[in-house]
Amino acid sequence: MSIKEKLKKGEIVVGPFVIIPSVTMVDTLGFSGMDFCILDTEHGPLSIETANELVIASHATGISPIIRVGSKEEWPILRALDIGSDGVQVPQINTKSDAEKVINAAKYSPLGNRGVSIFTRAGKYFSSEGKNHTDEQNDKTMVIVHIEGEEGLNNLDSIMEVNGIDVLFLGPYDISQSLGVPGDVRNPIVEKALKEASINARDNGRVVGSYAKDIEMAKWLIDQGVQYLSVNVDATIYMQACENIAKQLKG
Repeated sequence: MSIKEKLKKGEIVVGPFVIIPSVTMVDTLGFSGMDFCILDTEHGPLSIETANELVIASHATGISPIIRVGSKEEWPILRALDIGSDGVQVPQINTKSDAEKVINAAKYSPLGNRGVSIFTRAGKYFSSEGKNHTDEQNDKTMVIVHIEGEEGLNNLDSIMEVNGIDVLFLGPYDISQSLGVPGDVRNPIVEKALKEASINARDNGRVVGSYAKDIEMAKWLIDQGVQYLSVNVDATIYMQACENIAKQLKG
């Protein structure tokens, strides 16, 4: 079952951000019970070529690859979807027009105006001559928009009017900066903003996503109704595991 289907059923899906350009690291996620991974081309060293390899590895190991692009421009969204990712996460959506721009780039007609090439991995390299390609892509690919600042929070009602958005992702770190407490994601001001936005979105039938730096924060976000839950970053997870081993054995 795809994560899109799981979310529609009300299930919680979990996955880390990925910044390590390693097929092996992604392969291990398929044995971990994670549902998805977010290949981060906004922060970190991942190129589109590396992302392509990690998308293939993700599908082979049974998790959903989502690509966080670096902007809401059309070309990075198009490339991320054409290499066969299951969806895109788009940063800094502050207005309804921002969200409309993303949908226009990510969806084919009649929902949007995504550029058509059926010779890509998403088009199965023309193996089926593109039959039902546009309808299938419109149906299965996910669009996740990041609400990352006070402006986006204030415009949440109008952003939710845009059809085609699968997840409203509340970015706690950028929200903390916007609210004057940069990096302090457990500050009561930030938690209040996240809680209010989550309630608003859920009351309007929207799926909410967010990021947790640790399990404690993840559980708090679940209590707020977050279903699409990103927990930590692969490099940090690895570092913290190694650090724990070293401390226990070396004192």
